[in-house]
Amino acid sequence: MTGAAMRRCGPIPTGVPAPVTHSSAKVVSWNLLHTVGARIEEVARLVQRERPALFLMQEATEAMDRLPDLIGGHYFRSNLPGRIHGLAAWSPHELRVPPVVLPLQRGAMFRRVCLLLDCGGFTVANVHLSHGQVLNRRQLRTIARSLPERAAILGDFNMLGHHLLPGFRDVGPREATHVSGDVVPVRLDRCLARGLACTGARTLMAGRSDHRPILVHLAPSMEERARAPWFSRIGAALGERRQRLQMRLDRQPAKDAGKDAA
Repeated sequence: MTGAAMRRCGPIPTGVPAPVTHSSAKVVSWNLLHTVGARIEEVARLVQRERPALFLMQEATEAMDRLPDLIGGHYFRSNLPGRIHGLAAWSPHELRVPPVVLPLQRGAMFRRVCLLLDCGGFTVANVHLSHGQVLNRRQLRTIARSLPERAAILGDFNMLGHHLLPGFRDVGPREATHVSGDVVPVRLDRCLARGLACTGARTLMAGRSDHRPILVHLAPSMEERARAPWFSRIGAALGERRQRLQMRLDRQPAKDAGKDAA
């Protein structure tokens, strides 16, 4: 498909994170630089290395539609209107409801959309905003009106300076993610959050793309955790403990192989 694609592929690879609920979730966002940037093999390696609960892509083309064939999981892509690339998302677990494509205010040359993903514990908006500094802030306000109280907006904001979006905090990494004109480092790729805490944020290597991926760990804020029912808090704690145990088990075969070689 050139306009949109949805793929499901199983089984889910071993060692993947638990579904997003009330516990912390690792989310990665990357502008791939459409046809001349990151290859599908680079994306697959990054997913396998970082094991995010949600992987967001901007400027994703039809070439990315084979991603579930390489790493399993669930995948959705929607092109920007009239373009050969657009927004995509991959998760090791099926989302509760299909992603929603939200139309945004159009720019002078291109129409823009936003991809809304209901992760259960909160909603994530995958964005590639316009370059106009007034227009992209208007687009942010449109997105915010479509989001629940607990939400995050990630992607390529094409934005300089403060976001000016009431109720949202800029919780992403502070490093530059792009070099404008191969001269000026700028932080275009961001994460805004409302009702969520960011327990960690960093940039990753850019590879073939002209943007560096960003990685964030998102969880309900302390106020939200306090309001959650006691059984939800217990379930979240057990889920986090299960993830840590699975990571130790994944590392065990490598250690055993080393002992056998010795």
